Amino acid sequence: MTTTNASWLRDLVRHPVLQAPMAGGPSRPELVAAVSDAGGLGFLAAGYKQPDAVRDEMVRTRALTGSPFGVNVFVPGDGPSIDPAFDGYLEKLQRIAADYGVDLGEARWHDDHWDAKVALLLDDPVAVVSFAFGCPSRDVIAALQAVGTRVVVTVTNAVDAVTAADRGADAVCAQGIEAGEHRGGYVDATEHDHLALDALLEAVTAATPIPIVAAGGLMDGDDLARVLDAGAVAGQLGTAFLLTPECGANDTYRKALVDPAFDRTDLTRAFTGRRARGLVNRFMLEHPDAPRAYPEVNDATRPLRAEAARRGDPQHMSLWAGTGWRRAEARPAAEIVERVGEGATAH
Repeated sequence: MTTTNASWLRDLVRHPVLQAPMAGGPSRPELVAAVSDAGGLGFLAAGYKQPDAVRDEMVRTRALTGSPFGVNVFVPGDGPSIDPAFDGYLEKLQRIAADYGVDLGEARWHDDHWDAKVALLLDDPVAVVSFAFGCPSRDVIAALQAVGTRVVVTVTNAVDAVTAADRGADAVCAQGIEAGEHRGGYVDATEHDHLALDALLEAVTAATPIPIVAAGGLMDGDDLARVLDAGAVAGQLGTAFLLTPECGANDTYRKALVDPAFDRTDLTRAFTGRRARGLVNRFMLEHPDAPRAYPEVNDATRPLRAEAARRGDPQHMSLWAGTGWRRAEARPAAEIVERVGEGATAH
């Protein structure tokens, strides 16, 4: 499979709109199916899930749609955190959890069932598999392609895009700093990951001919037209779908997205130990120096975040959102796909 030909993506979609894989609940089968049926490409998020749960979601999605869809997988990091602030941060989290009447989750490093998830996707192929947090080996990419799957790798700089191209990826997802949820690049470090989307597209386009899916702050047809004009073959939108009825975002999250009390987004490691963009709340402000420790911190805070959501407390839960969150609309996902796609075509 060539990395310079994007015709495969045009064969899968009517609109160059990909729904971002939003781990933790939003990207449920109902949303994925609605996006794909509307002519975009929906993505399940395999991150945090047991392999059997991923398989179940794939089965449910196929029951809802006969259209192509994708699955996103997290590439595991190098090993346990060595950040000297890690133990002290866990002590702070334990005190907060005690106030909420919950225990912290087990803060240990793991590979998120990497081998089992790759094996699942080889055994039960989907149209596209995308990766975040790193680039799979040539062998993994080639094995997926051999079963008919296209491979997209998330990058946040041009050097990583060249790596993905050299290993045979079919496309990269260039994620600008405006994007909500986790930074998807190979290294969780500011010096490797600071470019706004327009600058990132220019850098990646200059470095390699690999097809580019643009991500970061895209909300409407004007945004999509801009990145297509800059050389992207499609846009990936996540925050734009958070208020759709098909999305699995919980009620506390949805209310926060339209609450005028939340007035900006920022990047934080406070909830997961890896930088992610969300609405600025009390928890973020109180922990500006959270350690680099993913997935340890993510697993530790999960019970606390779940309890905050249950109580309707948006101040102690992650409220992932991109910089364009104010333009999110409570419309069916199909309408979002069609409005964004047709809006871009009208330019």
